[in-house]
Amino acid sequence: MSTHHDVYLHGHHDSVLRSHRWRTAANSAAHLLPHLRPGMSLLDVGCGPGTVTADLAEAVAPGEVVGLDAAPEVLDEARSHAAERGVDVRFEVGDVYALSYPDASFDVVHAHQVLQHLTDPVGALREMGRVTKPGGLVSVRDSDYGGFTWFPQSEGLEEWRELYREVAAALGAQADAGRRLSSWVREGGFEPEGIVVGASTWCYALPEERAWWSQLWAERCVSSGFARAALAHGLADEVALEQLGDAWREWGEAEDGWFVVLHGEVLARA
Repeated sequence: MSTHHDVYLHGHHDSVLRSHRWRTAANSAAHLLPHLRPGMSLLDVGCGPGTVTADLAEAVAPGEVVGLDAAPEVLDEARSHAAERGVDVRFEVGDVYALSYPDASFDVVHAHQVLQHLTDPVGALREMGRVTKPGGLVSVRDSDYGGFTWFPQSEGLEEWRELYREVAAALGAQADAGRRLSSWVREGGFEPEGIVVGASTWCYALPEERAWWSQLWAERCVSSGFARAALAHGLADEVALEQLGDAWREWGEAEDGWFVVLHGEVLARA
């Protein structure tokens, strides 16, 4: 049984889940897709509402696919999504630090935007490696808040990023995880010659993209787990959070607005 007490910074407010539902294997796991083959077994750790999981399941069908999440409330949505897509996925509640599978159970273990929220990402990687078959792949991808960039410049968004980093640190997590993935994977016991490191981005620039992304974050600033944690740890008050939401809306209304989310990504051979 795990003794870790991690808190998911974002929580499961609808403003968070809307962004999760947007994710696909194409926009969130493109580094992994070329390595998938029909019949592979795959574990998706931190699967959330299951949109990426369903895509991965299609890529390895008829292989066994398990979607795992610590939050049982989100798995009902994941099951419904997979059923609507007609893909075969088993969704389970689980703990990344104490996976309930024997050694060498899966050809691929995947985790997207998970390690950044953990107090012990290296320990999680060791456990992910344990359940991966020899020669199999562990695939991780995490954003790096320090690498985010946007235009036009916004003092409010700079304050938002600084607060986000402070909230993550208060929870024992790491906002700038993307740049650390390679070192975490090495510490997790993977051999350097089997590690491939890369990066990729999400870019929000079209009017509808800006409107969607800015509104998500405007809501998160006042209603999500991020807001609750900022208040609970005395890092911001409600007025400051409202002002950050306003800064997001202001950025979203800029005709030349541009926002890039940087991600680190690693493939590691077990």
